[in-house]
Amino acid sequence: MPEGHTLYALARDLHAAFAGTRPVVTSPQGRFAEGAAQVTGTELLGATSRGKHLLLEFAADRFVHVHLGLIGTFTVDEGDWTGEVPVVGQVRMRLATAEHVADLRGPIVCAVLTPDEVAAVLDRLGPDPLRAGSDPAADPDRAWRRISRSSRTVGELLMDQAVLAGIGNVYRSEVLFRHRLSPATEGRRLRPQSWRLVWDDLVRLMPLGVATGRIVTVEEQVADVEAALGRGERPRLTERTSYVYKRDGQECVRCGSRVRTKVVAGRNLFWCGNCQRRR
Repeated sequence: MPEGHTLYALARDLHAAFAGTRPVVTSPQGRFAEGAAQVTGTELLGATSRGKHLLLEFAADRFVHVHLGLIGTFTVDEGDWTGEVPVVGQVRMRLATAEHVADLRGPIVCAVLTPDEVAAVLDRLGPDPLRAGSDPAADPDRAWRRISRSSRTVGELLMDQAVLAGIGNVYRSEVLFRHRLSPATEGRRLRPQSWRLVWDDLVRLMPLGVATGRIVTVEEQVADVEAALGRGERPRLTERTSYVYKRDGQECVRCGSRVRTKVVAGRNLFWCGNCQRRR
């Protein structure tokens, strides 16, 4: 499932392509035909994301709410689209102007909402690290209040979008390893300082995912990407590396022990039992 940095970058690209335009909105597949008819030809005011949720705001108090789920994709293509554009695959929703076409395929949610319904969706979400410093709702103490009262493990809690928005399996596994935290620690036994280390690291790492289109967690690559951005250059990564994610059975890069895996909150969690003893 795409993590929060992917939705953030997608919202950025959709906003750049369509904000201020009146796109033709259709549903070639047919499953969003009624919703498309409500917004087609209406000015698209902007696109934003919160965690794994995407919101397209149209005039007349209408929002299109999208959640990609496990297999959803949303592509934005630039070009001369004055002619008829072929439909490839099961396109749930298409946005089209003379300069851009965006096709949404396979989402678990694609619906037109009112402002009150949007507020209800956002109220169910925890703080989003990508919005730290720009959104009052991105308050780590909101997440801490839930974590510190919970008997669930931190491995479970980091995947709960009501606790923390936008975090998926890769960031969960990697950030716990980066701070040597045991994923089996109950939230109520986690120290506040440990939680702030996790939050601050996510605030640091996730914008690098937006900038590169890749999840970057290995410190050497993190430093290289930060340096490139500091020089005003576009970071380039030749391969994706990780500390523990999808490295089950391999040697830990720190201690040589075997990386372990276990299904936690519906996804395979990866960790080093030797390095990650901090509770």
